[in-house]
Amino acid sequence: MTDSASGPGARTEPDDDQREPGGDPRTESRRVARVVLLDPDDRILLLHGYEPDDPGRTWWFTPGGGLEGDESREEAARRELAEETGITDIELGPVLWTRYCSFPFDGRRWDQDEWYYLARTRRTEAAPRPQALTELENRSLAGLRWWTSAELSAARETVYPTRLAELLRTLLDEGPPSAPVVLAPEIV
Repeated sequence: MTDSASGPGARTEPDDDQREPGGDPRTESRRVARVVLLDPDDRILLLHGYEPDDPGRTWWFTPGGGLEGDESREEAARRELAEETGITDIELGPVLWTRYCSFPFDGRRWDQDEWYYLARTRRTEAAPRPQALTELENRSLAGLRWWTSAELSAARETVYPTRLAELLRTLLDEGPPSAPVVLAPEIV
């Protein structure tokens, strides 16, 4: 499993996963596939993450992570969802949103080009503790939870992307966009 940095991220065009020559060795630049997984009741599945050296600093985020080798973003979305949740029975839909984000996590800066795929599942039980997590994920994931749109809108906790409650409400009201929506960059 690819280390899944758990904060904000993405550009609309894929970037090279390699750091630029002379770039900061503590910066990870990567292409990421994320999954907006909805159950039959239109609840969204979010992971609960925290800074490994500061467990009091927490946030919620969609499943997903970096592309491995020459896999496509669709392949990465399916693989990451399976690794992080144990859920494999999905209907993968279109790319909803793209964004670029940059954030500090585990002593490094992560620059991410993220694509958010819509997916549907009939299964609402995730693995209690998936076995395919990386060492970093084992040190930074507290669990997962299904959220209704109303619960997400009322949440006082940090959620990435920061407009997820609004984006989910629009998705549920209007359906998927005809083309991916480019979200504003998030730099933390």
